[in-house]
Amino acid sequence: MSVIALNRLAAAVAATAVLLCGPAAPALAAPHWNKNIECKQTDPDGRVIPTRIGNHALGWSHFSGKHNIRKCKVVDAAIAGKVDKKTGGRLEYWGNALRGRSVLKIVVVVQYTRKTSDGRYNAGAGQKMGVITAYCKGMNKCPNWLNE
Repeated sequence: MSVIALNRLAAAVAATAVLLCGPAAPALAAPHWNKNIECKQTDPDGRVIPTRIGNHALGWSHFSGKHNIRKCKVVDAAIAGKVDKKTGGRLEYWGNALRGRSVLKIVVVVQYTRKTSDGRYNAGAGQKMGVITAYCKGMNKCPNWLNE
C-alpha cells in the first residue's frame, strides 16, 4: 500500500470515529445556587456585602447547617468591623462572641467579586458573591448559644 493510500485510510478512520463518537462533550454547567439575599451588611469601608441563600457548598444554606450559624446578627457583627485578611477578592472578617468567660472567634469569609475564584459560581453583572461561609474558629459546629 502506498503512503498516499495509508494517509487516506487514516483520515477515513478518524472521520468515522468522530461520526460514531460525536464531538467532544460540552463543559458541565455551573452548579445551581440561590442568589436571593438572606442578609445584607455594609462594612466600615462602604462595601455592601450580601449573604446569599446559596446552596450546600456556599452561602447561608452552607454555613447555617454545617457550621450552625443561623442568625444574621452573627455575620453582621463580624462584617461591621474592619477587614482582617485580604487576598485579592477574598476578604475575611473576624469577630468575637462572648458568653460569660467563653470567647468564640467567628470568621466570616466574603468573596467580594462577581464570580468565585474557581469560576463555578457567578452572582451576575454588577453583583458581588458576598458571604460564602462563616464558622467558629477551631470547631466544625458553633455552639447553639451563639444563635440565641
